[in-house]
Amino acid sequence: MGKDTIKTLDGRYLVVKGRLWRCSNPDLPEQVYREQVKHLMSARRMVRDAKASGDEGQEREARQQVDHAKRALGERGPVWWSDGEPDYTQCKIENTPYAEWYRSLQEASE
Repeated sequence: MGKDTIKTLDGRYLVVKGRLWRCSNPDLPEQVYREQVKHLMSARRMVRDAKASGDEGQEREARQQVDHAKRALGERGPVWWSDGEPDYTQCKIENTPYAEWYRSLQEASE
């Protein structure tokens, strides 16, 4: 994680530039996690290469592979927690229940 990236206390989200992004499912077996991260990084390189070559079909396929890996990691699709809390992925943190916690972090760092 970058120095400006923090994880919520419940481990569900990373905060990046004031937005929440769902973390990988911490209950995934380590081997599955590693394999899916490997697939994700490969697919991201394929997106980069397809964009550079201007091949829209290949880019679409590569983006589907990124999506597949992210779903397998639990970063997209149904949430991996079971307490009924909604998914705040991509929401501005100030519009979520994490707002007060985040403000307290900012105040503490001033």
